[in-house]
Formats: sequence, C-alpha cells, structure tokens
Amino acid sequence: MTDKRDLDVDHYLKSDGVETERERLIGQHIGYRYDVNLVPDYDRLTPFLKKYIEFMGWDDLNWLEDVHMGYEENKPAVFDRNINGWVSVPDDLDLPDNQQDRDMIARELLIKFQMSERHPLIQLNKAYRKF
Repeated sequence: MTDKRDLDVDHYLKSDGVETERERLIGQHIGYRYDVNLVPDYDRLTPFLKKYIEFMGWDDLNWLEDVHMGYEENKPAVFDRNINGWVSVPDDLDLPDNQQDRDMIARELLIKFQMSERHPLIQLNKAYRKF
C-alpha cells in the first residue's frame, strides 16, 4: 500500500481508490478513510475568499474547511448543509484541474449562494420574520 503522505491531492480522483485489503475484499473505496478536514492551502484562496475572511475578521476558513467540490448527477456541485441539498455549479464555469482550487471555488460559490436572495433560508426569513 502507498504511504498516504506520498499521495497527491487528486489521488482518489485519478484512481479507483480501492487500495486497502478490506476495500479489495468488498470491491469498493471506503470514503471516510481519508481526512476531509485537512487544512487547505491558503495560497489558493480566491480573491473573494480573501476579502470575505478579512471582512469577517477571521484567521482561517474554519467552517468552510470541510466544503469540497462534489458531483450530483455527474455535474459539479457543492453540498449546502443548511438546506440539505446540492447547489449546482454554473455550466459555463471552467473548473481547474487541481482539487484544492476546485474546493476554493466551491467555498466561494457556497458563500455567495447562501447570501443570495435565491437561498431558501433567506426566503423563509422574509416569509416568517416577526420583527
């Protein structure tokens, strides 16, 4: 088995991921085996995320560290836990090859969607706000 420290960030996208004895036995990758909360490379922050972190007075991405670019029905998407659903990435957006760059874009898209008028929680707030 390969040492995890020798794997690049896109290893599980480039391979079938079936590496451990247990995975070979069951014939599929065990997804929770790797740490999705690894600290992102802050050199890859988008300009929007840099401004957002600065505006919020944060030192890091904190709650965004486990936000990653995923796929829903073979289309790139970001999972929004607040609505328990996937947010589709615009079709005209060219995604970079590097997973960390894609994750930074996913974080930016999630924040922008959560702040938009189209987010369901914004609509619920308007409908049910008492004050």
